This record gives sequence, structure tokens and C-alpha cells, in this order.
Amino acid sequence: MNRGRRLRTNPLIRGMVRETRASRDSLIYPIFFEEGNNIKAHIDSLEGQYRYSPDRAKEAIDDCLSHGVNKVLLFGIPKEKDSVGSQAYAENGVVQQAIREIKKEYKDEIYVITDVCMCEYTSHGHCGILNGNQVNNDETLKYLSDIALSHVKAGADMVAPSDMMDGRIAAIREKLDGAGFINTPIMSYAIKYASSFYGPFRDAAGSAPSFGDRKAYQMDFGNMREAIKEANFDEEEGADILMVKPALAFLDVIRELSYNTNLPIATYSVSGEYAMIKNAGKQGLINEYGVMCETTTSMLRAGADILITYYAKEIADAILRGDIG
Repeated sequence: MNRGRRLRTNPLIRGMVRETRASRDSLIYPIFFEEGNNIKAHIDSLEGQYRYSPDRAKEAIDDCLSHGVNKVLLFGIPKEKDSVGSQAYAENGVVQQAIREIKKEYKDEIYVITDVCMCEYTSHGHCGILNGNQVNNDETLKYLSDIALSHVKAGADMVAPSDMMDGRIAAIREKLDGAGFINTPIMSYAIKYASSFYGPFRDAAGSAPSFGDRKAYQMDFGNMREAIKEANFDEEEGADILMVKPALAFLDVIRELSYNTNLPIATYSVSGEYAMIKNAGKQGLINEYGVMCETTTSMLRAGADILITYYAKEIADAILRGDIG
């Protein structure tokens, strides 16, 4: 008689035959940096998350390293915004300051990835340059390339464009290569859906559009074939890593992408996913820790190699305990 339970009798054998493995090396922790000094402000919509000023970057990074997380994704909140998001590519912009502070203190001990977009920096909250009420795709490419280059010049190890403009990977690759940064990787938000799961992030980053929505450039959540097409475009243009965002509602997309690329696949477990688990746990409706472990494993099981998550530090601890992977 076949007995599946033979391989479930105790934790040692369950660990030995576990099909999905996790590593702290795969975790990326998002950090928000706000222009100013001596700032550590709690983000009410994201319990346990903070906005830091660049001069307090050490506090945020030390906390990450204490959990074994050595990769971070930086977002910036400037004091001043304008129609062309000029603080996004300013030499002394908030993200550029944060990169320098981190690299001055840690050098190669921490791997710094930067979000490349304009929504946090434009007065209208859209991800590019406007022509009337429409985002001008091709004009935006120059600005995105300038943002990426400014981050790398400041010391960023990798750039991650999240705007969903057509052709931006090629434009950024050309810009970086032309400036001599041929070895700087690009992690593309290749498959980014127009999702209702982004709400808490937009509150945290002050990036909600002042009119309309982003459905003209972010993807329709009903589409799978289009997702693979978008990822193929970015791979052809020179992306080094492909991302699916959000994660939990799109595990099938992660799986399908894993069949269609040889590049590493990242997924971003976004603010809404984190907030739902956090708040349900707080109300005693679920076991927060257990759900965190299950959902994390589901992303890896679907085919993700890299996880961007606000739970990165807690997941790293869970991996060490053997509760994940």
C-alpha cells in the first residue's frame, strides 16, 4: 500500500523531502526615504514600516543586516514636486543622498537597488511626462534614463524601472552602457498590473495620481498572454531580471513566466498584501506568522527566485528557524 504519510512523520524527514526551498539571499526589503533630516516616521497604512531621512539610513540598514537581509530597494519622497519630476534625477535628490549614505557606511556589505519611476516626484502623480492628460511614452524615456544614471553615479548596484513605458529597458541600458556602467544590472518591473493592491504604498510614498488612473500604461489584470509578451520585450531589450507585481493574485503569471524565460524571476509582494495579512493578524482573524510563511512559500513554489517584501526581515528569521524552506 502506498502511504504518503511515511514522509511526513516528523520535522526531520519533512524538511528533507520539502520541494520548495527558501534562502535569505533571495530577499529584498523596500525602504522609503523622505527628504529632510532626523526623520523616522511611522507609516500608518503599513504597520511596522517607516519613512527615514537619508541621515538615518544606518538605522534602517543595521536592522536589515541584524536579520540577515542584505538587499534593499529604495523609494524616495521629495519635498518639492514639479511637472517633470526634476528631483528624481537631481544629483542631490533624496534617493541619491540615501545611496551615498549607505555606501559610505557599508560599501559592498549591502546591495542597493533603486526604484526608477517618476510618480513620487511629479506634481500630477503620473509615471511620466504629460501631453495634455496623457503620458507621453517616448518623451518619458529620456527622463527615466537620466534617473537611472543618476542613481548609478551615486552608487546604486542595480536599477529597477517600474513605470511600464514601452522601450524603457533599451533606453536605460543604452544610457548606462554609454556612461561606462555596462555591468550594472536592470531588474525590470516587466509585468506590472494596474492593481487595487497598491493603495497603502501610494499613501506611504505620496504617489497617487491627481487625476485619472494608470490603466493606460499598467497592465489589465485579466491578461496572461500580454504579460508574457511584455516580459519578452524587456528580455530582448536587455533586462537582467524580470519582475511580476503584485504577487499573490498573480501566482499563475509567475508560473507561466517561469516556463517562458531563463532569466531570474522576482516578484513584489506589495503593500496591500502586507497590510491585509498584518491587519487580519492584529484582529485575531488569522495567524499572521503562519499566513506569512504560507504565502511566502506560495510565491517560491510558483517559480519566483527573488522576493521583494515588507516581511523580508521576519521571513529571514522564519527561514533560520526552518519554518519556511
